[in-house]
Amino acid sequence: MEQSFIMIKPDGVQRGLVGEIISRFEKKGFYLKGMKLLTVEKSFAEKHYADLSAKPFFPGLVEYIVSGPVVAMVWEGKNVVVTGRKIIGATNPSDSAPGTIRGDLAIEVGRNVIHGSDSIESARKEIALWFPEGIAAWHSSQHPWIYE
Repeated sequence: MEQSFIMIKPDGVQRGLVGEIISRFEKKGFYLKGMKLLTVEKSFAEKHYADLSAKPFFPGLVEYIVSGPVVAMVWEGKNVVVTGRKIIGATNPSDSAPGTIRGDLAIEVGRNVIHGSDSIESARKEIALWFPEGIAAWHSSQHPWIYE
């Protein structure tokens, strides 16, 4: 089973979208393996988005992420990284299809509600950064009803 890091950004938390977003991943058949609500320190946000540090929007992105609480999560399941990105939708909500989180719930690229790992390697790095204490070790009794 693969794992992905998913973060509900401050606008998603402030708008009360946490439950809906979790529900979409659960309904798909993915397993929540770790979750925490926290306010991100600036240095931590800069570390998380280090690969974007040369981009002109980087300072605004960091300020946005530290502006309020976020919900950091680890989800597990078959092809969860690729499928999770499809559930989330395109970075720019106007390019996101209806039925995706961003297509349904966001308008501005700078307030696009959610972050999801873009590769298995990124997921490993992000999970290690956000969950250094590890994640929950549990197995759903629904597994045989979801996976062959």
